[in-house]
Amino acid sequence: MKHTLILGLAALTLTVPAAAQKQQPSPEDRIYRLERQTRQLQRQVFPKGQPADTAGFDDSPAASQVVVVALSNRIDALERQLAESTRLAEENGNRVATLETEIARMRTDLDARLRAIENGGAAPQPAAAGASETAEAATTPAAPVRTVEAAPLPRPVRTGDATADGEAAYDAGYQLWLQKRYPQAVTALKSMATTFPGHRRVSWANNLAGRALLDSGQPRAAAEALLANYRGNPKGERAADSLFYLGEALVALKQPAQACKAYAELEEVYGGSMRADLQRLLPPAKTRARC
Repeated sequence: MKHTLILGLAALTLTVPAAAQKQQPSPEDRIYRLERQTRQLQRQVFPKGQPADTAGFDDSPAASQVVVVALSNRIDALERQLAESTRLAEENGNRVATLETEIARMRTDLDARLRAIENGGAAPQPAAAGASETAEAATTPAAPVRTVEAAPLPRPVRTGDATADGEAAYDAGYQLWLQKRYPQAVTALKSMATTFPGHRRVSWANNLAGRALLDSGQPRAAAEALLANYRGNPKGERAADSLFYLGEALVALKQPAQACKAYAELEEVYGGSMRADLQRLLPPAKTRARC
């Protein structure tokens, strides 16, 4: 009986460490098991490869594509809002310049009437709409003779302030361009650039003159004017616009390869500094030129 008990205790003593050894694997075994389970999990989640090989491409998980599309739509909406804000800002600036010109003209007329009253004479009356130049000269002898047009535009008045006078001169050409009176617009804009050579609107005037030539069906003259504006002042506020519309003029001249070079130079020189309008117009323009 004692021998049987001793043998049983010995067997128990030998089996307990073995069982404990099986229940507590070595660190290497545990690491190997974790690596194997991780690889199995990755094959289930990323059946086409490791995350570093698939993330960011067209075969990414569907959730990633949804996020990218949503962000792209938000960026497009912001660009459209920025372009609309830029357009409204330019239109408001032109309206303000027109109002300033009209106020200056009214101030000049009022001063002339006050001087006439102080001298004891009758105040000069404005000419009636549709009156001839002779009748206008007879009623207002002190006022210069003006040509009456069907839709007269505010004429720039020199105030002695070069900045304000330059703005008024540019706005006169801009209004002519809006009315599609392209020859008159070209003349007014070129005159502005010559009269106010250091004005910030010179780049605008030369660019708009080139666009007026393009709009009037003169792509070769437009290309020359736009190229001159870009090369003459590459840091001007409308130099990038001139390079873009140079490409449009070259397309009209049946020179799509040269147009693509102009578009490529536009992206290389100005890149992300381009106005939102140009960034929106450039891709379809390159498509038309088959760049």
